[in-house]
Amino acid sequence: MTGSETSPSFTVAFVPGVTPTKWVRIWEERLPDVPLRLAPVTAAEAPGLLRDGGADAGFVRLPVDREYFSAIPLYTEKTVVVVPKDHLVTAADEVTTGDLADDILLHPLDDVLGWEEPPGRPARERPATTADAVELVAAGVGLLVVPQSLARLHHRRDLTYRTVTDAPTSQVALAWPEERTTDGVEDFIGIVRGRTVNSTRGRKGPEAQPKQKRSDKPAPRRKPTPGRAGGRTARGGGGGRGAQGGGSRRGKPRRP
Repeated sequence: MTGSETSPSFTVAFVPGVTPTKWVRIWEERLPDVPLRLAPVTAAEAPGLLRDGGADAGFVRLPVDREYFSAIPLYTEKTVVVVPKDHLVTAADEVTTGDLADDILLHPLDDVLGWEEPPGRPARERPATTADAVELVAAGVGLLVVPQSLARLHHRRDLTYRTVTDAPTSQVALAWPEERTTDGVEDFIGIVRGRTVNSTRGRKGPEAQPKQKRSDKPAPRRKPTPGRAGGRTARGGGGGRGAQGGGSRRGKPRRP
């Protein structure tokens, strides 16, 4: 983990649109002695930060180099078009890229959708960032197609958005350098995957030793065998056969 030997810490990078608050809270509950630090980073910069050791793991947008990184896909976002509130698009709940053919579509340099060919009419220049593109939408210059989380991140009261059903989507994943799969990384994977605090999956816990059953109850006393008292037969004082009353039942005189 990053940090000094005397003060270990764990650093998680995250790209715009991802909210790691829930996982951070669980980490702090389970590992209060290991501070978790957050490193906000652009989608383009995230792989380099992980390669250089600037973060132990990161929430990134796929694809990443799977020969170097291990990655766990988490979810796929809806794609939406950001428009002014009085735009014709707002009359429908969903639209297609064909519905945007006559509009200017802004294509920022930090686009994460990986268009082969963006729909609509191209703008004269590409905005540097998604935030810049949102400002241009508010100014009436054009429209912007982005993952839904980015539309929420850059929300403005004068703008809204609608789902684009046939646009490319963006998938968010937890990634880390495969060669640096530390105990801290395993702990964080468990948290993100929803494992309980008692789960040892992903990390080898101590082998459980079989416990011998122990009872605090005293052993039951053995009941005496019927017909025995003090180790002697009850049918005869000296243990003799049929010695009750000084004689045998066979020897009892018959009545006249």
